[in-house]
Amino acid sequence: MPKPLSLPFDPIARADELWQQRWGPVPSMGAITSIMRAQQILLAEVDAVVKPYGLTFARYEALVLLTFSKAGELPMSKIGERLMVHPTSVTNTVDRLVRSGLVSKRPNPNDGRGTLASITDKGRDVVEAATRDLVAIDFGLGVYDAEECGEIFAMLRPLRVAARDFEEK
Repeated sequence: MPKPLSLPFDPIARADELWQQRWGPVPSMGAITSIMRAQQILLAEVDAVVKPYGLTFARYEALVLLTFSKAGELPMSKIGERLMVHPTSVTNTVDRLVRSGLVSKRPNPNDGRGTLASITDKGRDVVEAATRDLVAIDFGLGVYDAEECGEIFAMLRPLRVAARDFEEK
């Protein structure tokens, strides 16, 4: 059951009005505040879905990434690169997955200093179950249809390109 609305007005719209009165119109302020609030809402929803599996969404993403690899394993450096997170975050995430029995680690035979993370059979089972549950709630985006989700993706793409997340082709 959704939580009852606690305010009789949109606090972000109100902040935007007050901002305009004080500093003039800056549409990006209302936009970023809305994006940040949306991120909080979505992260809470998806974390609640994966929590029964002993996961956070970040750990879930790492498991999914490992399932996408041909051998079910990747160097830790590649995991960080693909998830766009700091190496310390990758180590923390993978170590927690190892402690849960969802991932194993071993030295990378192709890189004497590197480490490979490999998804376990238990990890594969957990990622499949968690994925079914996340798909069932449309990853928290059920208020949007497929076309609107595509528009959101397209609208945010230039920001990601400008941040050099990837090379646009």
